[in-house]
Amino acid sequence: MEKQKNAVGRRKEAVTRVFLSRGEGKITINDKDYKNYFSLVYLQNQVELPLKTVEGLDKYDVKINAAGGGMKGQAEAAKLGIARALLEVNAEFRPALKAAGLLRRDPRSVERKKPGRKKARRSYQFSKR
Repeated sequence: MEKQKNAVGRRKEAVTRVFLSRGEGKITINDKDYKNYFSLVYLQNQVELPLKTVEGLDKYDVKINAAGGGMKGQAEAAKLGIARALLEVNAEFRPALKAAGLLRRDPRSVERKKPGRKKARRSYQFSKR
């Protein structure tokens, strides 16, 4: 039996640990099927994208532990984690994954709140009189 490969994906506050092993294409997130976990179809597509890129949708089983952030952040973190785990399996997947932009971590996150302001940029309401 081939040893399972693991990788980490991050996006905003979401962190996912991905465990990839040979199998028949079962994807589970926090012990639920990914189609039940992500009810929106476009989030399901995000999770499938790296496997579709390397034509491995029915060749690998994926187990994901997701924590933090929201649904979209977790889906995109899972996408990055799966892409990184696929690289561990076979380094020849790199050009295809890189061309699809799946190996790039999205650096955007919430801007910190500044003093004297209501949020990061929003100021308190000004009243002249």
